[in-house]
Amino acid sequence: MAFQEARESGRAPPELVREAEVSLLECKVCFERFGHRQQRRPRNLPCGHVVCLACVAALAHPRTLALECPFCRRACRACDTSDCLPVLHLLELLGSSLQPAAVPGAAACAPGALTCHHAFGGWGTLVNPTGLAQCPKTGRVVVVHDGKRRVKIFDSGGGCAHQFGEKGAAAHDVRYPLDVAVTDDCHVIVTDAGDRSIKVFDFFGQIKLVIGEQFSLPWGVGTTPQNDVVVTDAEAGALHLLEVDFPEGVLRRSERLQAQLCRPRKVAVSWLTGAIAVLEHPWAPGTAGDSTRVKVFSSAMQLIGQVDTFGLSLVFPSKITASAVAFDHQGNVIVADTSGPAILCLGKPEEFPVLKPLVTHGLSHPVALTFTKENSLLVLDSASHSVKVYKVDWG
Repeated sequence: MAFQEARESGRAPPELVREAEVSLLECKVCFERFGHRQQRRPRNLPCGHVVCLACVAALAHPRTLALECPFCRRACRACDTSDCLPVLHLLELLGSSLQPAAVPGAAACAPGALTCHHAFGGWGTLVNPTGLAQCPKTGRVVVVHDGKRRVKIFDSGGGCAHQFGEKGAAAHDVRYPLDVAVTDDCHVIVTDAGDRSIKVFDFFGQIKLVIGEQFSLPWGVGTTPQNDVVVTDAEAGALHLLEVDFPEGVLRRSERLQAQLCRPRKVAVSWLTGAIAVLEHPWAPGTAGDSTRVKVFSSAMQLIGQVDTFGLSLVFPSKITASAVAFDHQGNVIVADTSGPAILCLGKPEEFPVLKPLVTHGLSHPVALTFTKENSLLVLDSASHSVKVYKVDWG
């Protein structure tokens, strides 16, 4: 009935349009809107998943035309695909209700909100990515993932510029990366759960330093304004500060800043104030095990703010499960929420919680985020194996 009314009036209800944009009318590989022109036509794979014709061509072997579904891995051939008639019909049905330049979530955004301008990566380029950082000097984006080469570097346009960190058992190989950070002088720091170590590479992929033994399970990593390194140890419940001579590849000093944290994972440092935000995952017998807590310490390691899942439920109608944390340029704490999924601003630590949704559409499973010098927000979405770039829309 709603579709019939939409057809007669020439416009669809706004909530129907938004749902169609997010769920049905976007290729989940390249994130482009489906359309009637050749390259954007929606194509059915034999398994039932739908991608655009351009992605079918990109995924298929040039000689045999063999390809795997990027979502369920079922094998088929490009010639086995067919036009997805329901999606094509829906495009016609909604007609002018769909704005060609819109992006998921843009219809509901007010001036000053964050909207997705583009995305890069995708299945095959990134495999189950876990960590994200940006090089302060070059602006290039560094992602760690489960590919053959664990560290992938993208240029400003989203093209793959370089990759390194072979999967293997050698001391300098990367076995199971959890997080990544980049220093002022372009050194890449990776936490490796495979051998419970921290590995430092130069920007060309040459190993400079391996720090092991002292960690039970190194997880989150970040850099301070002084170019030191902060690392969470999820198993030991600790937060460490490392002073490293990166050109020489020497660990100068190691200090345990906190020793009584509860399963700390992601960590972020404010370049404005030097504050350190730690994301804990407390767990107790009989609970669902998905409660999270954000703790923020001053640069002198004084606790200045904290909020957990229960506290956020008092000011927000749905459950929030934080998976990543960052600071914006004003010193506000930003978290990625996998329950939404969404990106939320919690305000300044002294004011917790002042909750403001920043991104509420177009995400599947955000696991990492960082702000660029230009104040764009980069979000790593593990479910779509991609980096999504959000910018402020001033209307």
